[in-house]
Amino acid sequence: MKLTWLGHSGFRLEIEGAVILIDPWLTGNPVFPEDWRPEAIRGATHVLITHGHGDHTGDAIAIGKELGIPVVGIYDLITFWQSRDGIEGVGFSKGGTVDLNGARVTMVNAVHSSSIEGRDGPVYAGHESGYMIAGEGHTIYVSGDTDIMADMDWMGEFHKPDIGILCAGGHFTMDMERAAWAARRYFDFTTVIPCHYKTFPLLAQDAQPLRDGLPGVDVRTPEVMETIAL
Repeated sequence: MKLTWLGHSGFRLEIEGAVILIDPWLTGNPVFPEDWRPEAIRGATHVLITHGHGDHTGDAIAIGKELGIPVVGIYDLITFWQSRDGIEGVGFSKGGTVDLNGARVTMVNAVHSSSIEGRDGPVYAGHESGYMIAGEGHTIYVSGDTDIMADMDWMGEFHKPDIGILCAGGHFTMDMERAAWAARRYFDFTTVIPCHYKTFPLLAQDAQPLRDGLPGVDVRTPEVMETIAL
């Protein structure tokens, strides 16, 4: 299983028979060199979206059309894109599980907001979400944009993820200290990868507080387009 950070909250996850692009915001992402785009999307089988904000959906429609692959996410947003943009899509809702080439992806709760840009301002884009992705003997918790929430209690106990991809940049989401507290309190991770940080000066630039808060946990901080094996 391989994971490549695409900057901000974007990842390329190679798991089972799937190559899943999670929240691929490439065009206009200040930390992602655009000439790396072909490498980032090569061989992708699915695009997985946590919520409608542009720093998560940025290249989703374009990649879906370019590669002829489905965009997967909350039913409201995916069916809207299918109707408006003609994409191939898999829309589902919280508690639902879909099989993406052998990877089992379950939608779970997040606490944030979700909208896309409309002519007269923000437009509802379905509810924000996270995912539990199971395959190759692991379960990965992709938090999406969220704060600490009580739902993490049952999610950790029920799904038992051993890998956490956690937003941790602060201001719009949990910060490093809050993400570390949530990981200690609700989960039993062996590996944690922070995201939604270092993109802008407003966000955290260093994951050291996350490391400090998770003794005994392997906190990985790959560079953009660096691939790690899990």
